[in-house]
Amino acid sequence: MKKTGLISLIVMAMFVALAGCGTSGAGKNENKLVIGIDDQFAPLGFRDKDNNIVGFDIDYARAAAEKMGKEAVFQPIDWKAKESELKSGRIDLIWNGYTITDERKEMVLFTKPYLENSQVIVTLADSEIAGVNDLAGKVVGLQAQSSAADALDANPIKDKIKTVSEFSDNVLALSDLKTKRLDAVIIDEVVARYYLSQEEGTFKILEESLAPELYGIGVKQGNEELLNKLQQALDELNSNGTAAEISKKWFGEDKVLK
Repeated sequence: MKKTGLISLIVMAMFVALAGCGTSGAGKNENKLVIGIDDQFAPLGFRDKDNNIVGFDIDYARAAAEKMGKEAVFQPIDWKAKESELKSGRIDLIWNGYTITDERKEMVLFTKPYLENSQVIVTLADSEIAGVNDLAGKVVGLQAQSSAADALDANPIKDKIKTVSEFSDNVLALSDLKTKRLDAVIIDEVVARYYLSQEEGTFKILEESLAPELYGIGVKQGNEELLNKLQQALDELNSNGTAAEISKKWFGEDKVLK
């Protein structure tokens, strides 16, 4: 009886200790908002010369998290696995130039759109490529599992392109374009214009674009509570002028959708 009683006490003590650890862990994380990003997506989210994560989405997310009484924690992720990261609970939000599509609406909850964008074609400045049809027989690069890939798949030119090369991020694609391993890159317009401003005379954006689109923030399905709190914070940032200030800092104008 004594031995059995001692074992019972030990088991109970272990259970209490484990329960205490679980409570502590939950309490530790409840004030953090873990945001999945592509840290090579300038000017929305990227690393500066000191390796700090900066950008429009970063500032916007920090301001929204503060409104919600939380601390924004930015987690660089493999963009190909973004929905899996969200579904698993390793991140709370997908927030970094995340295009709203019907397919993605089946996997995540979206906030209202906050930025307009389009998929554009970037070539070297001296390229003879002038339009979408000129991509026939060419080698084209884009970010894997991105809306650039969706835009190309939806265009008839896809079947005429010689090779489509996929990259983990846009920086690598543009690097291959500079070295002429690619003839063109399909990329988000906001990203393209940033790199054109950083390397004047290197690239050009074709006037003909592939697809207009809207950016939103992805929340795990079933978590309407977080979605509503986030949307309320964004609405407040829009109405009090904070969103406009952040936009002017990164784009030189107020581009945020109200």
